[in-house]
Parts: sequence; C-alpha cells; structure tokens
Amino acid sequence: MSLPGQHHALTPGRERATLLALGAVQFTHILDFMIMMPLGAQLMRAFHITPAEFTRLVACYGLAAAISGFIGGFLMDRFDRKRALLVLYAGFGLATFACGLAPTHHWLMAARLAAGAFGGLAGSMVTAMVGDIVPPSRRGRAMSVVMGAFPVASVLGVPAGLVLAAHYGWHAPFFLLAACAAANLVLASLVLPHLPTALQDHNPVRQMREILSHRIHLRAFAVGAVVVMAGGVLIPFIAPSFIANVGLDEKFQLPLTYAVGGLATMISMPIVGWLSDRMDRLKLLTILSSAAVVVVLVLVRLGPSPVAVAALMMALFMVTMSGRFTPAMTMITNAVDARYRGGFMSVNAALQQAASGFANVLAGFFVTQDAAGHLVGFPMLGYVSVAFFGLTVLCAAELRTAAPHVSIPHKQDAAALPPVEVAA
Repeated sequence: MSLPGQHHALTPGRERATLLALGAVQFTHILDFMIMMPLGAQLMRAFHITPAEFTRLVACYGLAAAISGFIGGFLMDRFDRKRALLVLYAGFGLATFACGLAPTHHWLMAARLAAGAFGGLAGSMVTAMVGDIVPPSRRGRAMSVVMGAFPVASVLGVPAGLVLAAHYGWHAPFFLLAACAAANLVLASLVLPHLPTALQDHNPVRQMREILSHRIHLRAFAVGAVVVMAGGVLIPFIAPSFIANVGLDEKFQLPLTYAVGGLATMISMPIVGWLSDRMDRLKLLTILSSAAVVVVLVLVRLGPSPVAVAALMMALFMVTMSGRFTPAMTMITNAVDARYRGGFMSVNAALQQAASGFANVLAGFFVTQDAAGHLVGFPMLGYVSVAFFGLTVLCAAELRTAAPHVSIPHKQDAAALPPVEVAA
C-alpha cells in the first residue's frame, strides 16, 4: 500500500500549468453552483415558485452530484485521471448548456440534475489530481490555487452573469458558462498530464469497502460534510436577502457586492494557503471559523444599509467562509493513501454535495416571505450556521486525534515515497 504522501513529480512549470488548468475547471464548476444563488429572485419571478421550491431547485444539483459521486467511488481509480476528467467535464458543459435552454422549472431541474451528476465527479477528480502531483509540504498552497476559483468566480463570473441576466434574461449566464467550459476543455486536453494512477488489480467492491471502513477515512468524510453545511444553509438566501432586506438593486449594487467580496477573497486565499503550510491546520480552521461566526451573526441581521456596508459584509463573509476550506480540504486530502485517492475523493465529493443539498433544503424550512417581500427567519438560520461551524471544528479535532499528520505542517516530505516521474 502506498503512503499518503506519494505523488507524481512534475517540473515546476508543468505543475503550475496543471494547477491553473485544474483551477479553470473548478472555476466553472463553482460558478455553475454559485450563479443559481444571485439568480434566485429572477428565477422565483420567472417560474412563479416559492423560496422553498427555489431551494429544492438548488439542492437537486447536490443530490445528483452525491449519487454520481458515490457510484464513482467504485470506479474512479480504474481510469487515467486526465481521460476521466475530460469525459466528465464534457458532460458537465453540455448539461450547463441545456440549463440555458430550459423552458420550464421542471426542465431546468432536469438539466441541473445532469450538470450536478457530471460536475460533482469532475470536481472530485480535480482535488484528487492535486493530491497526485503535489507533496504534502506544499499541498496547502496548491489547494489554495484550486480553491482560488471561488473568488475568481465571485469577482468575474457572478457579476458578469448578473449583468447578462439583467439585460438578456436568466438564460444568458448558463450560455456563458457553457462557452467557458468548452474553452477549458480544450485547455485541459492540452495541459493536463497523464498520470499512471489507474490500478491494474482494481476490485470495485473491495476498494469501496476499504474506503468506507477505514476509521481515518470516516473522520475525514465527517469533516468534508459539515464544512460545507455552515455555508450551505445561508448562501442560497444571501443574494435574495440583500435585495429584499438590505435594499440593493439587482443590476449594479448586487453584482458590486459580489465583486468586492470576490476581490477580497482573491487576496486572502494565497495568504490562507501559505498559513496552512506553516501552522497547525486545526488551529487555522478554528480561527477562521470563529471569525466566520461573528460575521454571520451580523450579516443575518443586516437591515436597509448603504451599498458600502453590504459590500464590506459580503467581503468578510466570503473571506472567512471560503478560507475554512483550505485547511479543511488539505487535512482531508492528507488523510488518504494514494491508491485510494480517486475513489475516496469521489465519495467525499458525494457526501459534500449531499450535505450541501440537505443544508439548502433545511434552509427552506426557516425562511419565508412576508407581505412586503422581506425574507423572514434569516436570523434563526444564522444560529443553525453557527452550530455547523462548531461541529466542523469538533470533527476536525477528531480527525487530527486519529491521524496527527493531517494537521501538522510538513517541513520535509520525509514520509513520502520517492516521487514517480511523469513524462510530458
């Protein structure tokens, strides 16, 4: 059995190009999920659906990704990472294009199910490849590059999508996404290396049994699930609350808050990645989670405010919420042996998508609209989010107790096997 630190060495230039290509893939996957949130007000008007129905429309993406991810756990380690990612990503692009063509709420839900099924598996391949090519000593920074897709999506993608939606309707952002996916597919086919990760003696049932029965894996899965739920209960209603409760307009002020928040996160992510490689990751996760608690408790009570205040709160929310993922995902990636990485990441992605979908549906039970159109129940949802912050730290502490190496920054790759050279 290979050690958790085993990786396939690339030249520095090839590694950077690979991480950027993976980040571009992750950008469209994250943007595809994120764009549904600020479009919430438009979609509820266009399809005459309630907030609870909208949360189900959001949650179906995660449900499909969860089912496909669990199935992928049986199969992903049988295939070359690059070929698997390209096929899955092509399916994701076509499904996203179909979202833009959807004439009704039900057709849109069907297209979102397909996009989630392909996108969830593609996202798991991205994180698996980061573990394949980057040693533990630099994995925090590498993860921050890929996770940097979140702020880039916020700075460029979400505002552009909102502007397109304001001028051409809600269909337009999905067409933009499909075009980006087509360009990224060409880039990935040229840049990504072929990694000899496929197992020759692969037994799907035995592989899954070993993945699901390992006590360290189970603790890592728990961290992966709860880390997304703190944001999952809030994010679907951030944009609608900024419109209904704070009083922002959809054409300029709302995109501006996302752009400011994304820009702040773009600055903070490399710093968090650097810290993740130099300090105890559990401590870093605890600090960021504590800061996020304060931000959330203020944000959910925000009433009519100037756009500058709303932009500041969005920036603090994005920085603290997204910052938690770098130490958490680095701990999770470090918890798995190299031979299980593809299947493990697929199952982890499935659990995260299922947890996100559950959180979206849970949020729908707390939030309603009053006669004036204001969202009611948002502060209570903040307390639910805070509880998930605390649970994330507790689960991460359990993981560190079972496997101390996942949290301690590596000064050297002493535990790693000799890297496997990869031909260009």
